[in-house]
Amino acid sequence: MSRKYSITRSFGFAFSGLKTAFKKEPNFRLHLITTLLVVISAYLLKFNLLEWLILTLTIFLVIIFELINTALEALVDLVSSEIKPEAKIAKDVSAAAVLLTALFAIIVGTILFLPKLVNLL
Repeated sequence: MSRKYSITRSFGFAFSGLKTAFKKEPNFRLHLITTLLVVISAYLLKFNLLEWLILTLTIFLVIIFELINTALEALVDLVSSEIKPEAKIAKDVSAAAVLLTALFAIIVGTILFLPKLVNLL
C-alpha cells in the first residue's frame, strides 16, 4: 500500500483535528483545562513514576474518547441531516462512552490524589 500523503502532512492533518476540536468543542476545552489543573496538582504533590504513568494514561483515554465522540457526531451529521432514531442512538452511545471514561478518570484521580491530600492535613 502506497502513501498518499507524506508523514509530515499526515501529522499536519492530526494537528488540524486537535485545533478544530479545541475551537469547536467546549467539552474538549474543558478536558484540556482540567488536564492542566490535574498535571499541576500532581507535580505539586510530587507524584512518583507509577502515579504519573497511571495519570497520563487516564488523561489520554478521556481526550481520545472525546475526539472519537466528536468525529462520530460529525460523521452522523454528514450522513444524516435529518433527525433519525439511529443517528440519535449513535450520538448518545458515543457521548455515554465519554461520560464513562470521565467517571473512570474521576475514580482514578480520587485513588491517586486522596491519599496525598490526606497526608497534607
